[in-house]
Amino acid sequence: MQALEAKPSSSAQGVTWNLQDLYLSLDDPAIERDLRSALERAQAFEQKYRGRLRQGLDPHSLYEALTELESISEQMDKPLIYAHLLHASDTQNPKHGALLQATQERHTQIRQHLLFFELEWMDLPDETAQQLINAPEVARYRHYLEKTRLFRPHKLSEPEEKILDLKANTGTRAFQRLFSELISGLTVTVGRGKAAQKLTLDQALTKLHEPDRIVRKSAAKAITQTLQNNVRVLTYIFNTLVLDHKINDELRKFPSPMHSRHLANEIEPATVDALMTACESAYDIVQDYYRLKKRLLGLRTLYDYDRYAPIIAELPRCEWHEGQRIVLEAYRAFSPAAAQIVQEFFDKNWIDAEIRFGKVGGAFSASTVPSAHPYILVNYTDKLRDVMTLAHELGHGIHQYLSRRVGHLQADTPLTMAETASTFGEILTFRKLLEGSSDPTVKLALLCSKIEDSFATIFRQIVLTRFEQKLHEARRTYGELPPERIGEIWLATNQQMFGDSVKLTDDYQWWWLYISHFIHVPFYCYAYAFGELLVFALYQKYLHEGEAFVPKYLELLAAGGSDSPQKLLAPLGVNASDPGFWNTGLDFLRSLVEEANKLARHAS
Repeated sequence: MQALEAKPSSSAQGVTWNLQDLYLSLDDPAIERDLRSALERAQAFEQKYRGRLRQGLDPHSLYEALTELESISEQMDKPLIYAHLLHASDTQNPKHGALLQATQERHTQIRQHLLFFELEWMDLPDETAQQLINAPEVARYRHYLEKTRLFRPHKLSEPEEKILDLKANTGTRAFQRLFSELISGLTVTVGRGKAAQKLTLDQALTKLHEPDRIVRKSAAKAITQTLQNNVRVLTYIFNTLVLDHKINDELRKFPSPMHSRHLANEIEPATVDALMTACESAYDIVQDYYRLKKRLLGLRTLYDYDRYAPIIAELPRCEWHEGQRIVLEAYRAFSPAAAQIVQEFFDKNWIDAEIRFGKVGGAFSASTVPSAHPYILVNYTDKLRDVMTLAHELGHGIHQYLSRRVGHLQADTPLTMAETASTFGEILTFRKLLEGSSDPTVKLALLCSKIEDSFATIFRQIVLTRFEQKLHEARRTYGELPPERIGEIWLATNQQMFGDSVKLTDDYQWWWLYISHFIHVPFYCYAYAFGELLVFALYQKYLHEGEAFVPKYLELLAAGGSDSPQKLLAPLGVNASDPGFWNTGLDFLRSLVEEANKLARHAS
């Protein structure tokens, strides 16, 4: 058996991030200095401002308070973000885990002295609060103040809020960390005898993209076996966190499991319902495509492990430096200013791309703090789809880089807007790849890959959200659920999307066990579908308007979370609350499937 290599081969070997713009090392004394200073400042802030809002704080004093709160928040967040990035780079290093735990505990301690401010702000009568919001002195923080008050009906008393926050370190956050470390440490044995390989879960999942059906089936079996070996612990984590969500909803009087996410996303439940209904009504797009793919692959039955099979034996590989070039040129053709930001990520080592044991799977862009810059993590395996992932995360990076101007309290966007720049960057890069190929078969393969990525971002995310809804409902109705019951819900929800176009194996019932969004950010997933369909509409506007679109788009990114999604999108002529809006994006996706059908006829 081939042992799991600490540094598996790929052209991105050695491409790691330099976190020294945050701290020099995990032993940097500046970490302790920042935590101690943030605590002292938070204590002074509490002493100065506790009760002042209730007594009547004038607009200028409110502005001073918010400026200090923002500064303290940035100082206390910086060590925690650094610890998260270190832990993500090697979850198996006990020093990284210890630093993460220590900074989480200190972060909670500091936050205890700041909680009162938002609670007192929410306590103010509407008329008083609105007068302060309208004051020119606090215009910079207007949306932060408005958004905070959305949670007014669901806040608890200050002692209760403090208790929940303190207990989260041994509750929610502890189970989230356990899940991450367990999943990151999994090894999957693919193949038999001398040909057997020990892989990380992420590496094993990439085998589903192999042209050899035996390899795909073997990898799927091995992944299932690994998940089954850990099913008891993982199911317990799921059951515990779903119960924790239920308790929070009851304490805060949220009317449904998704309601808190809708508030955080500043989106009406009816808008999400319209999005999900529109997508579910368009499942025929998925089914039509997979019938085409079955014909292209020459298969009688398309199984779940066949979905990502390439339609040609091998797409050209794309090594790291070539991937850099493609993504950079795609962004430059759209906006030289955006490309300049992308260049900084490459030149200044803000990206960790190599594959190694212990590193978290998948990809992300971490916004960090406005006084620093974002960092990106990807697992680059020299596949063309890795180029798309890189473009996606750099889209996030551009968004986070530009939104620093609105400050720490408002830089982050609601999840519904968070995928805008990333998905837009994917489309730019996809078109660059498509235009760069003259071979109709390669063009078809690229188009199929893009369609499948869009299915994963739109329809699969709706399936995940619907599964999550049913999981929470079942847990609330029947108590702790056995893994087999959760698996039944998973299979039924997925089969609705595929219809008779894909046959799901019995093994597939366990494949909910590794999905981290269910654990870390409940009901996140519909935001992906929202973002992708929104971007399809924005991309069509770009094609229609040309260069005139670019400054409006970059201004949208730079605004961060300084206004509601509806107001941020208005200058671009987008109204996401219109139920018919979603059909624009779905029609665009349908046109891609039709284009694939035409290319298939010419390529055959």
